[in-house]
Amino acid sequence: MTDRTHRHGEEELCEAGMRLYSRALRDGQVSSVAATIAPCLIDIGLLHPAVDDLNRLEPVAPTVALQRLLRLSEDRIADERRRGQRIADTFEPLMRLGSPTTASDATPALRILGSKERTGQAIEEAMREGRHELLAIQPHDPSVTQRPYILEGAMKRDQAFLDHGARIRALYQHTVRYAPYTRARYEQLTGDVEARSLDEITERLIIIDRTVAFIPASADRTLALEVRHPALIAYFVNTFDRLWRLATPMHPQAVEQATLNGITPRQHAIAALLVEGHTDADIAERLGMNVRTARVHIAKLAATLGSESRAQLGFLIGRSGILDREG
Repeated sequence: MTDRTHRHGEEELCEAGMRLYSRALRDGQVSSVAATIAPCLIDIGLLHPAVDDLNRLEPVAPTVALQRLLRLSEDRIADERRRGQRIADTFEPLMRLGSPTTASDATPALRILGSKERTGQAIEEAMREGRHELLAIQPHDPSVTQRPYILEGAMKRDQAFLDHGARIRALYQHTVRYAPYTRARYEQLTGDVEARSLDEITERLIIIDRTVAFIPASADRTLALEVRHPALIAYFVNTFDRLWRLATPMHPQAVEQATLNGITPRQHAIAALLVEGHTDADIAERLGMNVRTARVHIAKLAATLGSESRAQLGFLIGRSGILDREG
């Protein structure tokens, strides 16, 4: 196999490479001639020449190879983030050149924030200046419990905002209604603060005093967009208000959604996504739960409806009429 035909991404292990590497691990070696079918193994360092025989290749232990490849991946991610920061720093002054600047519009309508740290600082600055209202949509973040310092910092920031006499309105997914960190948050905050929940919500959104908003600008949320354009702010507020009216109160007074015909509200939401053809992973992501939890709910739904297969479950959901009712 030539280099021209044997092409795939860096640090990927193709089928031929997987077979050859497995053989090398079992036998302790392979010949250099055998390795020509998968030159990627040498390129990414999974095979190396034996000290005593250059025509014989020995495998690197999988644990060693894995750590090496993960380190390379982490370095590449770090390089991309630094590149993103440089791009953001380059374009930030250019975004001010779109129109003549006056004292009234010195602050850009749109500004890229090149890291989570810079985003956090910008939000804190806006909240220190704010005096009226914070509207927030907070999607489920499974890693939040692993970062208690972030939760503590957000608590102090939000309490200081409430102490100014301002109010906070926050929207979550139903899955976090009883999460320990969520309950602790609202047991400790004092002031005009309310929270509600929905099956599904939009990406993260923070609006302060209806003058500035913050939204993600990249899938991993390392970049954010600070928005001060009045038309966009009005659109965000309108979206929030509509979701707020549809949401179920969870603080200060929690309202529970009734279970109808043995189907819980969460199972109802899952049923709607199942009949649309979504996978377990899609359902878990959209409803803010892990895949295992989603599958437990699917199994309970199947048991309630008497389904014995995934295909039959979709049919029984449609026949049951549970999706005909709204709210």
